[in-house]
Amino acid sequence: MRSAALFDMDHTLVGANSALLYVKWLRGRGEARRRDAARFGWWFMRYMAGTLDAAGIARTVALPLAGRDAERFIREVEDWSATEVVPYITARARAVVAERQARGDLCAVLTSSTAYAAKPVAHALGIEHILASRLVALDGRLTGAIVEPFCYGSSKVTIARRWAAEHGVDLARSAFYSDSVTDLPMLDAVGEPVVVNPDPRLRWTAWRRGWPVERW
Repeated sequence: MRSAALFDMDHTLVGANSALLYVKWLRGRGEARRRDAARFGWWFMRYMAGTLDAAGIARTVALPLAGRDAERFIREVEDWSATEVVPYITARARAVVAERQARGDLCAVLTSSTAYAAKPVAHALGIEHILASRLVALDGRLTGAIVEPFCYGSSKVTIARRWAAEHGVDLARSAFYSDSVTDLPMLDAVGEPVVVNPDPRLRWTAWRRGWPVERW
C-alpha cells in the first residue's frame, strides 16, 4: 500500500472560486444575467457557511444543459479553465505538489468542481488523477443529470476510498489539503489532514484538533 496526497481545488490549489469565475465569464459572453450572478453569490455565501445543499444546487445547474453536445461543452469548459482558472494556481501549491511527487506520493485533485474544469489545473501541476463531479451524457448529448454520488462532503470520502482501493493507496498514510469545513469528512478520513486558507469554521476546527494550517 502506498501513500497519496489529495488536493481540493478552489482556494487550495487555486486562489479563487472557479464557479464564481465561470459565472463572471458567462456574463462577459452575455450568457448569464445579473440575477444569475446574484444567485451564485448567495450560494457561495452559504457554501462558506457550510449550509449549502451542494448536490441539490448541482442538479439545478445541470438541468438546463440537457440536450447540449457533450464533447463540445466539455471542450469549452476545459478551454475556459485553461485560460481563466490555471493562472490562479499559487506558487505554494506548485511547490507542495512537487514535494509530494518527489517523495513518491500518488497525487490527485479531489474537488466538487467538474472534472472538465479540474483537468487543466491538474495538467498544469503534473497531476494524473482527477476525482471530481461529472455530468451524465447519452448518445453524445448531456442529459441534464449529474453522475451520482456528487463529489461533495461525505461523498468525497466514498469516491476517494474507491479510488484508493483501485490504486493500492492507504488513506491512513495519506494527506488531504483543503480550505473548507465541508471537507471535514475527508480530512477525518486521512492520516495527514492539512488545512489551507481555511474558512472560519474550519480554522476553528483545526485549532481545536491541532491540525496544521497553511497559507498559500
